[in-house]
Amino acid sequence: MKRIATLSICAALALGSAAVAQEDVHKHHHDDGVDHTTNFGHVNFQTSCSPAAQTQFETGVAALHSFEYTSAKKLFGAAEQADSECAIAYWGEAMTLWHQLWDTPKQDVLNEGWAMIQKGEKAKHTSARESGYLKAVEAYYKPSKQTPDERATAYSDSMGKLHDKYPDDEEAAVFYALSLLASEPPTDTTLANPKKAVAILNQVLAKDPDHPGVTHYIIHASDNPHMAQDAVAAAKKYASIAPGSPHAVHMPSHIFARVGYWQDSINSNLAAIAIAKKGNEVDYQLHPMDFLMYAYLQTGQDDKARTTEQEAVGMENKGYGRGREPFYYYVQAHFPSMLALELRDWKAAEALQPVEGGEPGFKAITYWAQAVGAGHLKDVAKAQEAVKNVDAAIEAENKAHPEYSHAPVNTDKNEAHAWLAYAQGNNDEAFRLLKEVIDYQDKVGKGEVELPAREMYADMLLELNRPADALEQYKISLKTDPNRFNGVYGAGKAAEMAGQHEVAVGYYKQLAENCKEAAPVRSELAHAREVAGGATVAAGQ
Repeated sequence: MKRIATLSICAALALGSAAVAQEDVHKHHHDDGVDHTTNFGHVNFQTSCSPAAQTQFETGVAALHSFEYTSAKKLFGAAEQADSECAIAYWGEAMTLWHQLWDTPKQDVLNEGWAMIQKGEKAKHTSARESGYLKAVEAYYKPSKQTPDERATAYSDSMGKLHDKYPDDEEAAVFYALSLLASEPPTDTTLANPKKAVAILNQVLAKDPDHPGVTHYIIHASDNPHMAQDAVAAAKKYASIAPGSPHAVHMPSHIFARVGYWQDSINSNLAAIAIAKKGNEVDYQLHPMDFLMYAYLQTGQDDKARTTEQEAVGMENKGYGRGREPFYYYVQAHFPSMLALELRDWKAAEALQPVEGGEPGFKAITYWAQAVGAGHLKDVAKAQEAVKNVDAAIEAENKAHPEYSHAPVNTDKNEAHAWLAYAQGNNDEAFRLLKEVIDYQDKVGKGEVELPAREMYADMLLELNRPADALEQYKISLKTDPNRFNGVYGAGKAAEMAGQHEVAVGYYKQLAENCKEAAPVRSELAHAREVAGGATVAAGQ
């Protein structure tokens, strides 16, 4: 399984599709002022099919590039109806079944995809180039005992050959770039595949700046601390290319969350949620709500964060797209956990309980939050119980899904054990466990809406009354995860405790500026404003 799925389960599961009216799969309208006849953007993908099928097919490819899988499937189906011998349309339908950056299709999906490929290979209207697309995805779907990673690699290798054979084919280049991200080994911390993908995509971008797949995949490829800043332009562009796609409108916030542009993230996700609500798409509302809650927390807008959390966990377990049904359980686990931990409400975190019915991996999220809360409270008994449950849940998840590959370190497990060690007074062991996660996150980053391990390390140091050491760790953490509320406040508090008044004032002013829309509900924000305001008055005198 590719690393992007390990970084954020939310990003992995909450990719959906905009509604397409059954009676007209190409031209559909909403009351939001957007022209939805071309709301997924435009691509140029010449085929051997009839003109009617060509129109539906190209719109389907544009939808596919924004991960609008349900819409794309209907559009490719319409192309098949217009021209039953349109071979490449069956390729398109097969491509809607495998959600490359987060999905591990079950056997029934593999069988369905294989049936589509066989239909395409029997169809008469095709060309050598179009057959190449079918052959490439056949490498993924063909019956075999290959693991999901092996299937993804085989497909990527085939797409690479197609790209080499047709270097002027934009779609071959763009789909090959996506395949590099889908086949990236979670153990590779060199970012080789993302860097290669971006190089390919930038070549297409120079010729076709409005291609929906190019900007989308640049964002995904650059969704790490080392590359995110270079993707800001793509992030700001993508939503305008495919304004009818809630995923496209949300997607820029992956970069905004990396670089700490909280208001941009808030704007993106509010817009995405509004589009998803018009289509009654539950899962497509929840993924932006995850990023929205996170951005509200970083700007001290705690009431709005709580409202977002309550709305998310209150949604019924129905209305999810195919393959995204488990996302309900992710929401039940992740939203309350992050709210409690970001607000540093350790008792609330310790008291969380897993929702019944979800797979063990989702329960592990809740147990991890319990362990962090208990660790801060030095509640050894509760921390021990939480860690025991984390270990059991992770073991059960691995047994249930032996086909999944894993990152070299399990963040939840290491962090839970670290906080238990901290509660027990075994600080060296706590630091060792956290540093394993830190080393990995320094290379590839954390999940976009997760806690940085280095910030946890700094928190421990500060609680141990080592403010100078804590300040150094907060500074480093803020380089990879800038403008985080607790990171900025922690740096200010550490500097204040270390007697570095001017440094403390600088961080407190930064926090006050980031939270200018917030009421001083959190004591940390009130303190930051007081110190920063006092420094301003003193300077004026």
